[in-house]
Formats: sequence, structure tokens, C-alpha cells
Amino acid sequence: MSKKLKYWLVFLIFLNGYVSLSLELVVLRQLSFYVGSSAVITSIIMGTFLGFMSLGYFLGSSEKIKSKNIRNILCVSFLLIALIAFASSSFPLVTEYFSWLYSGGFTSSVIQTFLYSFTFLSIGPFLFGFNTTLLSRCLHRYNTNYTGNIMAWDTIGSVMGSLLTTLILMPFIGVNYTVILVVVLSLFAAVITRPKWIVFLLAAIILVPSIFVNTNDYQYKKYGILVNNANSTISVSDYGDLKILYMNSLPMSVYSKQSNKMAEYIDYINENFIYNMPHDKVRKILVLGAGGFTAGLNDTFNEYTFVDIEHTLKDVVEEYFLDKPLTSNKKFIVQDASQYLKNTTESYDLIILDVYSNSFQIPEGLITAEFMERIKSRIAPNGIIIMNMIVSQSFKDKYSQVFDNTFHAVFKNNTQRQVIGTNNPWTGQDIANVLYVYYNHENDGRIYTINKTPVIYDRY
Repeated sequence: MSKKLKYWLVFLIFLNGYVSLSLELVVLRQLSFYVGSSAVITSIIMGTFLGFMSLGYFLGSSEKIKSKNIRNILCVSFLLIALIAFASSSFPLVTEYFSWLYSGGFTSSVIQTFLYSFTFLSIGPFLFGFNTTLLSRCLHRYNTNYTGNIMAWDTIGSVMGSLLTTLILMPFIGVNYTVILVVVLSLFAAVITRPKWIVFLLAAIILVPSIFVNTNDYQYKKYGILVNNANSTISVSDYGDLKILYMNSLPMSVYSKQSNKMAEYIDYINENFIYNMPHDKVRKILVLGAGGFTAGLNDTFNEYTFVDIEHTLKDVVEEYFLDKPLTSNKKFIVQDASQYLKNTTESYDLIILDVYSNSFQIPEGLITAEFMERIKSRIAPNGIIIMNMIVSQSFKDKYSQVFDNTFHAVFKNNTQRQVIGTNNPWTGQDIANVLYVYYNHENDGRIYTINKTPVIYDRY
């Protein structure tokens, strides 16, 4: 074996490791919009990925595979990886896939993840493991003591795929172009393994639709996508007078410029908690989960702090959603909500928590008693905390019940539960926007009993 061939084999091992981790991270990011990113979801995806990769390691060592066929097998393998990467991580295709699942009655995020994983994360990971074993067999013929180097280069590729994908590629060039890069690298590996015209033709057949579907122009025309980075896919649908801001395929904010109407729960908060504030002093208002910045949109008197992890949100909202800049009394901080509460020393007169986008995609760390204690520590005397939740009005599911228990474990007194809109608690499905409200007033915890009822003194 020539030294040049040895270097090519090492490079392919590195590339195989890079593509495998990069693809896994892109898949995790794309699926988070539809099934969330909880530990259960992540474990299903990673378990499937690693399980089929292990099977690939095992079958790649079969003695039935002849040495003379290895280059052809590797070429076909990398072509299939490119095809799987295109099919499994392109946003338009993933969107269509989950639409089919919902129309087929598969609404459980766990079942959806299992079906997706066994459909798309079986062949690709299997081939990653299979390729590593085949390339290792070639290198062992050159040097039987090369095992450590093989493992090292495969791991280095995985590390580079992990760091570059999450820290540089997805944030700066976007997830869609990261998908194209994964496809291109896989096709490049196929071409250098067997540089024949048929391979170039097959590579072109895979590459052309991959580029077309993942371009900014296509995704903007089809889905109105304006931002597609590591954190968010943001789009705005314009229906004349009405605009809807979507983040990660979910409606986040509604705004009608002509009627000045917003989402129903935002209108309720504005009318009952913000626009009726007395002007005796400037009050500090904290909004965790900025959305379309519609909370207090027309209030130019009080001081607002909006906190969100998506750094492009303010620019997108001002240019495409509100069609105007935010007023000078509103500032935007790019940070995780929990970390902001941990680090700030400010106390707020009103805190609005609006990070729960739906009942199945829930930031798990933000529904805990510990997080609620952190919010409670930042509310000023006589201040108000409002949490917008999407839960069952009549506590028909465990999630709605346990969240309610958690809320009242922290906020024991002076609470309100306001269901927004019209809902029928007698039906099987009564999911609604429910505002959990806490009023930070002194409360001694007394109750009235038949033996002691000093209500006349308490009331007057």
C-alpha cells in the first residue's frame, strides 16, 4: 500500500466520523420542533443511532466481504449516506413527514420519534459503522498496529463535526446549508473512493435536489422562512391586515396593524395588566420569551426587558412582522431565561413568562419548582407574575395536573387561573391558553372555620 493511499484512507475515516456526528446533531435540531428535545426524545435518537452503528461495525468485519470489492462497497455506502442525509434532515421533507404522521393518527412524540428513527436513522448510522470497519481492514493490511490511529482519527472527525456544526455552521450559515455541506462531503467521499463517470452522475442526481430544497430562496418561497439557524426557524405569514410570526413551525405571535389586535391571550394581558397601569411611576416589566414583542406593544411609558435566546428575533420582528422599530422603552437581551433570572439583581413589577409554545414541545427546565422559585425571587413587592401555559382546562391529562401542582407548591397563595377563549370542559379535548397568575401580596395563610370567622374585620 502506498503512503498516498494510506493518507486517503485515514482522511476517509476522519470524514466518516465528521459526517456521522454532524448529521446526528442536525437531525436532533430539526426534530426538536416537532417532538421536543427532552431526555427521552434524545435518548431514542441517540440509542437508535448508536445501535445501528454498532451493527455496522459487526457486519463490516464479515469474512464474506472480499478485499477487491471494498472500494465499490464504500462508494455505494457514501452515496446512500448522502441520500439519507438529504431525506432525513431537509426541513421541507421533515415537515412533510410529520404531516403524514399526524394525518395518520400518530400524535405521541415518543411514537413519532421511534418511527422516524427506525425509518431514517437505521441505514445511515449502520453505514457509518460499516464504513469504519471496512476502512480499518484496509489500513490493517498496511500496518496491523494501526488500530489506535484509526480510532483516533474517527474520534477527531466526530469531535470536529460536533464543534463546527453547533458552534459555527448552524449559527452562521444556517441549518439548511449545513445539510447541503453534509451531503456534499458524503458525495465527495464516494467520488474519491471510486472516481468513475457513473459515480459522478449518481452524485449529481442526489446533489441537485439537495441544494434546491435547502436553498434560502426555496424555503422562503414555500414556507416564508427568514431565519434558519441553530436555535430557530423563523417565518412570517402575511394575510394582508393580519400577520403571524412562526418559530420552529409553531405560531408565536399574531398582529393586526389595522385593528391593533394580537393573540387573544396577549390582548387579555395587555388590557387587564399593562394598559391599565397607573402612571404614578415607571414600572419595570420583564418578558421571558419575546415572541413578536406584542406584550405592551403600545405602552411607551413603562420600562420593558425582553429576554429570548434567538439573537435575530428583534430584527426580524421589526422588519417583517411589526413593520416598525420597537419604542425606546423596550430593550432586548439575548440569553436563556433561567440564566438571566439567575444573574440579574433587578426586581420587576410584572413578569410575563411566555416560553411554552405548545403542549408537546416544552422546555423541561422551565416547568420545575426550582425555576419558579427563581422567578419568584425577582418579583417586586405587590408585583404580578403571569405564566402563559397551554394545558387542559379541566386537568384531563397528567401534565396539566402535575404542572398545576408544581405551580401551587411554589405560589401557595394569591393565585389566579384564567382560561382564555371559549372551551368546553365536557369534551375529550380542551387544550387552551391558560394564564397562571400570582399576586405578590402579604398573606398570613389563615382560613375561615365554623369556630372562627372574623370576616367582617378582614373585609373592612
